Amino acid sequence: MSFFKRIFSSEKKETLDKGLEKSKTTFFSKLSKAVAGKSKVDDAVLDNLEEILVASDVGVNTTLKIITRIESRVAADKYLGIEELNKILQEEISALLSETNTGAGEATEFVIPKDKKPYVVMVVGVNGVGKTTTIGKLAFQFKKAGYKVVLGAGDTFRAAAIDQLQIWADRVGVPIVRQNMGSDPASVAFDTLQSAVAQDADIVIIDTAGRLHNKVNLMNELTKVKRVMQKVISDAPHDVLLVLDGSTGQNAFEQAKQFTAATEVTSLAVTKLDGTAKGGVVIGISDQFKIPVKYIGVGEGIEDLQVFNKLEFVDSFFK
Repeated sequence: MSFFKRIFSSEKKETLDKGLEKSKTTFFSKLSKAVAGKSKVDDAVLDNLEEILVASDVGVNTTLKIITRIESRVAADKYLGIEELNKILQEEISALLSETNTGAGEATEFVIPKDKKPYVVMVVGVNGVGKTTTIGKLAFQFKKAGYKVVLGAGDTFRAAAIDQLQIWADRVGVPIVRQNMGSDPASVAFDTLQSAVAQDADIVIIDTAGRLHNKVNLMNELTKVKRVMQKVISDAPHDVLLVLDGSTGQNAFEQAKQFTAATEVTSLAVTKLDGTAKGGVVIGISDQFKIPVKYIGVGEGIEDLQVFNKLEFVDSFFK
């Protein structure tokens, strides 16, 4: 079976294809205009391709890497026809994602390590990126996979965040640990982990406050939450998941920069890719921050949060 002809889950793949439709259509429409009348990949084509990739929110640094790789192939092969450009682009973006998604980007199902119980995920991200919705959808997917899930409402600075997570917990049918608005987030995390251990839960997902107005305060708060977690489970959290809104393009880069400076982020979830032409942001963020993309949001439905698989993603983008 060739690299790009592996068999994907048809239902999930159709959702991914549909979710990336805007990004794909915009990208290839621009690319078609850029190569109109050209018979081979030359400097003018590469200059146009560079502009298109940057405009697709792949990011300047990542775009330059891709262009450099293609330039090397053009130089080595002496002549590359326009009809080969899509294939080359697909191969080079896949290679780039392979380099940056070590430990993620391969799986197709929602699984957690067997040697960590409960497996603790601390979710971070600014307000409005779909953080609480992502937690709810994660809970649904893990429960569907047969895991026992407990949620922790650690964003105690907004009553709406606590109530929204409660709605998701009720909808999915999983227990939630919550306190009143203004409570200490670390206290909520402590109670959540104690409850999860008592219930013999498989996975704990804890929400955190989405404020970025003061990076020092954010850093101190998240550090305290982690320290208190470790009083219950010594190596918690096992995953610090940063949720980014893919539709914001370059703003997502800035959010990633702020949060990775404030705490150790171990994985990424990129949401709202279905409503935007900025799908290239997944490629750029993955490359620039060297943090694996673990999940992507490609629709509003409860099942439209998917495990990020780099081969499926690139296949859908270039299909």
